[in-house]
Amino acid sequence: MSTSTLHRQPIETVLDMHLICSVLALLGLGLVMVYSASIAIAETERDTHGAYYYLIRQSAYILAGLIFGYIAFQAPLHVWREYSPYLLVGGIFLLVLVLIPGVSREINGSHRWLSLGVVNFQPSELMKLLILVFTADYVVRKAAYRNHFFKGFVPILCTLLIVAVLLLQEPDYGALVVTIAIVLGIMFMGGMSLKIFLILACLLPLPLILLISLEPYRMDRIIAFMDPWADPFDKGYQLSHALIAFGLGEWWGVGLGGSVEKLHYLPEAHTDFMLAVLAEELGLAGVATVTALFACLLVRAFSIGRTAIMHGDHFAALVAQGIGIWLGLQAFINMGVNMGLLPTKGLTLPFMSYGGSSIVINCMAMALLLRIDWENRLKRKGLSV
Repeated sequence: MSTSTLHRQPIETVLDMHLICSVLALLGLGLVMVYSASIAIAETERDTHGAYYYLIRQSAYILAGLIFGYIAFQAPLHVWREYSPYLLVGGIFLLVLVLIPGVSREINGSHRWLSLGVVNFQPSELMKLLILVFTADYVVRKAAYRNHFFKGFVPILCTLLIVAVLLLQEPDYGALVVTIAIVLGIMFMGGMSLKIFLILACLLPLPLILLISLEPYRMDRIIAFMDPWADPFDKGYQLSHALIAFGLGEWWGVGLGGSVEKLHYLPEAHTDFMLAVLAEELGLAGVATVTALFACLLVRAFSIGRTAIMHGDHFAALVAQGIGIWLGLQAFINMGVNMGLLPTKGLTLPFMSYGGSSIVINCMAMALLLRIDWENRLKRKGLSV
C-alpha cells in the first residue's frame, strides 16, 4: 500500500494509540530523568560543556529514533522477512568489525562501539532486533522439523553460538543473555518440542555459570549482589548506593531534581542506574508508573501477536511476541539490578536510559510492532497490505 493510501486511513485504523502513548510516555519521562540524573556529571566533566550536554544528546537520539522508526515502519513485513538472512549476516559483520583493533572504540575495557564521528554505535543492540526477525522467519520455515533436534534446532543453535562467541569477545554478557532469551523464547512460542526445550533450559545454565566463574569481575558482581553491605566501599558500592536511593525515595520521592545519590555518589546514574535516581526523586509512585507503562507495552505486543495468529500470519506473530520478550526481559533485568534483586549487569532500561544505539533500535522495534498491528487492522477490514 502506498504512503498516500496510508494517510487516507483513519488514525484509529493505522495506529495503536495505547502502544504509542506508552512508548512516548517512557521516552518523555526518560528524557526528564536523564537530564535530572546527569546534571552533576555534565557540569564537572571536561568534555560536556555545560549542564545541558546529556539532555541535548538524548533529545537528538530520540529524534533520530523517531526518524529511523518511521523509515522502518514503511517497509512491509514481507520485506523484513525476505531480507532477514542478509540483515543477520550484516549484523554479524558489524560484531566482527567491532573486535578489530583501531576500528572499534574501547570504553571501560570493553570493545562494544563503532565510532561514527559525533556518536558511537553499538552493534550488539542492533543484533537483538536482527536475530529476532531471523529466528521468527526460521521457525516458520522449519515448522515441519520443530520436533527434530538436528534438522530443526541445530542450525539456529549454531547461528546463536556464532553470535554468542562474538558478544563474549567484546565482552557484552548482558546482551548475550537477552539474545539467548529472544531466540529460545521465539522457538518455544513457535511450537518447539517441550522435551527439547526443557533439555536446553537445563543445560544452558552450565556454560553461563562457567563464564561467570572464569572471570573474576563477574564473580565479584555475584558476591556483591549477595551482600552489598559486606563491602559497601568497593565491590558493593554501586548497589548499596542504588538501594540507598530507593530508601530515600519512600512513597512519593524527594522531588524532581532533589536526588542526593546522583551527586557523584551513584555511578552510571543516567544510564544503567537511572531507575534508582527516579525512585529517589519520584518514589514508589514513579517506579510503579514506569512498571505500568512497560506492562502496557508488553500486553499490547502479545495482543498484536495473537491477532496476527488469527489472521494466519505466524511470522508476524512471532516477531511481535519476540519484541515483547526482548523489551520486557531487558526492563525486568534493569529494574531487578537497580533494586538489588539481580546481579549487576550492564543493560539499559529501554526507551529511558541514556544511549543512542539503544534508543534508536528500541524505536525501530516499536515501529515494526506498529507495522504488524497496522497490517492486522487492514486485514481485518479486508484491505490489501
